[in-house]
Parts: sequence; C-alpha cells; structure tokens
Amino acid sequence: MSRSPYRTIWGLAWPQVLMMIFHFFIGMADVWVAGKINREVQASLGIITQSLFFLLVVAIAVANGAVAAISQSEGAGLHKRVKRYVSLVVACAVALSGAFLLIGFPCRELLQDALQVPGEMRYVTSYFLNVYLLILPSYYLLISTNAIFRARKQVKIPLYSMMIVTTVNAFLDVGLGLGMWGMPNLGYKGLAWATFGSVTAGAMSNLFVLIKQGALDPSSFPPLKWIRVAIAYLAKVAWPSGLMQIVWHSGYLVLYAITASLTVGAVDALAGMSIGLRIESLLFLPAFALNMTASILIGHYLGARDPKTAKAFGYKILGIGVVTISIATFAIWPLVEPWVDLLTQEGPVAAQAVSYLKWNILAIPFTLISMIMAGCMNGAGATMYNMIIMGSATWFIRLPLAWLLGHEILQDAEGIWIAMLCSQVIQSALLLYTYHFRDWQKFAMIKERKTVTKGNFNGARI
Repeated sequence: MSRSPYRTIWGLAWPQVLMMIFHFFIGMADVWVAGKINREVQASLGIITQSLFFLLVVAIAVANGAVAAISQSEGAGLHKRVKRYVSLVVACAVALSGAFLLIGFPCRELLQDALQVPGEMRYVTSYFLNVYLLILPSYYLLISTNAIFRARKQVKIPLYSMMIVTTVNAFLDVGLGLGMWGMPNLGYKGLAWATFGSVTAGAMSNLFVLIKQGALDPSSFPPLKWIRVAIAYLAKVAWPSGLMQIVWHSGYLVLYAITASLTVGAVDALAGMSIGLRIESLLFLPAFALNMTASILIGHYLGARDPKTAKAFGYKILGIGVVTISIATFAIWPLVEPWVDLLTQEGPVAAQAVSYLKWNILAIPFTLISMIMAGCMNGAGATMYNMIIMGSATWFIRLPLAWLLGHEILQDAEGIWIAMLCSQVIQSALLLYTYHFRDWQKFAMIKERKTVTKGNFNGARI
C-alpha cells in the first residue's frame, strides 16, 4: 500500500468505531426503556441478551472464517474465489440459522432452568426468548454479510446498515415499549419486537447491496467440487472460533447463574450487571473496531504473502489502542455514576452497577490487548489459539474464582467482579505471548505459490 500504515489503519477503523457507537446506542435504548418499565424487565434483558449471543456463536464463527478466507483471497487478487466465498457464506448463514431455530424452540424451558432465572422474572425471559429465536435467520445474515463487507475493506456499508438498525430499534423501543407516538403500549413485549424489526431491516439492507454489487447472484455460487475444498478451510477457522464462542458465552451464562444464586441481592446484582455491561461497552467500541481492523489487515497482508508487514501492523494497532483506550478510560470514570443514575432510579441496583464498573473499567487495558491480539489471529485463521487461551481463562480462572470470592469469601457480587478482572489480566498476557513467540501465521490459507493439485487451491488464481 502507498498510504502510511497509520492512515491505512485509520481509514479502516473510523467507520467501524462509528458502527460500534451505533451498536452501543442500540443497547442503551433497550436498557433505558427496560428501566422505565421495571427492574425485572431490565434484569431479564441482560440474561436473554447474553443467551442470544450464545445462540449466535455459529454465525460469529462463520463470520470469522469468512473474514480470514475472503481477506486473504482479496490480498492475493483472487477475485473469482472471493465471489464464490460470498455466496457460500450467505448460504451457510441461512442453513445454520434455520437449524438453530428448529433446535432452539424445544429447549427454551431447559435454558431458563440452566440459568436459574428467578420466578418473578421468568414470564419476561420466556417471552424474550421466544421472539429472539425468531430473529436468528436475520441475525445470522446480518453478522455474515457485515463480515463479508469488512473482509473486502468495504467498511462503510456495515456502518450504514448499523445506522438503519439503530434508528429502527430506537423508534420501536420507545414507540412499542412505552406506547409513544400513538403506537400500542406493549411494554417488555415491545422491546422484543423492536429488536426483531431492526435486525431484519439491517439484514435486508445488506443483502440488497450485495445483490446490487453483483457479488450475490446464482452464477457466483460455486460448484460442489469447489465447495468441498473451500468449506474445509472455513471449517478449519470456524470450528475453533465457534467452540471458543460457546465456551466464552456459556461461561458468561454460568457467571449470570453464579450471580443469580447469591443469597443476598441477586436481582439487584443482575440488573446492575446488565447496566454495567451496557456502559462498559462504550469503552469496547474502539477496541472492537481495532479488533476487526486487525483481522482485515492481517488477512490481506498474509494473502499478499507479506507476513512481516502483517505482524508489524498488529503491533501498530495495539499501540494505537493502548493510547486511545487509556485516555478514554480516564475521561469516562467521573461520568460513571451520572450515567448509572440515568438508567435506573433504584439505589441498590445503581450501587451494584457502580461496583461492577469499578472493577471492569480497571480491566479495560487487558481486555483491549486480548481483543486486538485475537483479531490478528482471526485474520490469519489461527482461531485455535484464541479458543484455547480464552476458554481456559474463562473456565479455569474466572468461574471458579467468581464462585470462591462471590459465594464463599466476600459473599457479595463484588467478588464476582474481581474475578472478571483477574481472568482478563492472565488472558491478555497469554495472548500477547502467543502473538509474539508462536507461529500463528502458519494457519493462513495462502502460504506459497503453487498450482491446484488434488483439490488444494492454495495460491491458485481461480
């Protein structure tokens, strides 16, 4: 590239930062309206939102595979392969979301039992879960198509899509959730349908653009012989990523269960955690953007057979992140209590939210390191390392320590928040060590120039 490295990073990062800001406003609108209804709705929203992430793990896994495969193919100049991967990824999103929809409905009550949802919240979580299952096809398409655009460096298109999702969600949240503007007052049911309508609008917008660009048409769908080879690489990247998402998000579900089973103040702690997660996510915005930027650039440079530049870009992105996030953390800390007060009028809930944020804002620099290093390895297809490190930190450090501190030693939710900080410190150190010392670039699809033999299309210009 002729542009300077930092201009290249900025050109890819700023639309994704804005995209994440709009994503943040989606969550804030949901929590604000939920708080206007009651604390049970607010707590239920936190639990079911985390449960939705669990249901989306396969979509995220496929998206990570798409970014690795498409960005490396773009970097190598293999444009026909890119179009074939676009069609294959969209088809996988449709098929997998349909399968999860069929599997999910019979398991709804089992999931609530596993989460130890308190009785006074169960009617709300049940309704949220029903509607959120119906959203799965749209969500899978939204996640997959956004990944396709990012891998092709068309980062403004996911931004526009998220603007649509945010606008529709906010309008329907307030309109249906609170009965504004002459719309029916559906209460918590309105929040669920607002999510359905907004995600569907975003997914349809992305599909329209892909079709208009000519990237998605019947002629671009690959033959079966090609699919067998191509899907092998997608699976190689996706299954560790999917397993990591399952391990990570199931860990969060267990963390919710540990919090819900506290003998004192469980509902207040759950509601406070829900608020804290939303506010904390503001600091994650540039981190997520840099994570995605790292995946794109690492993939493109590895596709262009320039591993040295690829690794150097990872460190440059990390340096940008450490400086910007540190400044943002100091700027946001004085605003924590006023923000919490905007989202809840209940003193015990506000106290738990502030306690959660105190420990998790301290963890932000370590979380940043984890996210950027994981993004680099996603771009290379080295999702195996992410799965092992992040899964181990969750299940062998965070959860046992959360139970020990929360239930046995401190006997308070603050012990759970402290455990989250400790696990992030260890996780970030392991990921940084792996990036610096291990050969994670060996997972790239394109390593050397060769012709197609026995189904191997590494380096083939197809």
